[in-house]
Amino acid sequence: MSPVKTIKTFRDLLSFLTIIPVGGKEDFVFTTAENVWLFPVIGGFIGLLAGAYFVASSAIVEFLLGLINKLIALPTGFLAALIPAAMTIAFLLVITGLQHFDGLIDLGNALGLRNVHDRKMKAHAWTVTYAGAFLALAVEFLAFAGLFFIKPMFGFAAVLLAEVSAKLAMVTIVWVGKPSHKGLGSIFLAKAKKKLNAVAYVVSVLIGFAVFWLFGNAYLGLVGVGLLLISVPVAFAMNRVSDSVFGGVSGDMIGATNEVARAVTLVLLAAALWVVAA
Repeated sequence: MSPVKTIKTFRDLLSFLTIIPVGGKEDFVFTTAENVWLFPVIGGFIGLLAGAYFVASSAIVEFLLGLINKLIALPTGFLAALIPAAMTIAFLLVITGLQHFDGLIDLGNALGLRNVHDRKMKAHAWTVTYAGAFLALAVEFLAFAGLFFIKPMFGFAAVLLAEVSAKLAMVTIVWVGKPSHKGLGSIFLAKAKKKLNAVAYVVSVLIGFAVFWLFGNAYLGLVGVGLLLISVPVAFAMNRVSDSVFGGVSGDMIGATNEVARAVTLVLLAAALWVVAA
């Protein structure tokens, strides 16, 4: 891949997966679909931004709470964990343009309807049902809860790892799934059926190990890899759900898979790190 094509590819991937104004071209959807195997790399970049945001917001919130606590007694320990966690999940939703969050809403909207046709129509309607809102908020609350309970010293690594995990889940579902209908999702599923996707797993494992190995603990690196790969069974489970609800994988389900995998990874990371680093 030439330097010019490499730059264009990463620019198009960022244009598709984030709201960062990098000037993607009109064919960025097709470029992205052909290079799904690079999603974990972009996830690592998004995770770096979100991890840095978490660290910065934690420092600022702790400082401000310290000042306020001199005037009014506050549960500073609780608030110092709650506010940065909420701000970081919000940051991730904003930087991805809420497009994956919208996938959760559409999935929730479709649940409970009797036939596949009605579910597809409801998912594509510009409405938000109680079920759609509940599912989306429940998944994001799980992600928030996981980050809330992660010890601050591991916050940066956890956010980065969770984002790589979420993107690996997207790679997995487009690789193994079948399209539910013609649309954005079908473009990805048609162009992503390639052995090159295996590289995504290798890259994710290397990132997962390196992130926690930087803490000077190879054992934590192995734990990180194991938890990152939990996104694979999550993607298979979401593929089953998608087949059951829509008769195949849609663009909405690819986005929903991103959010579910992130939430599951953060919750399991929180539990594992409390045990391993106790």
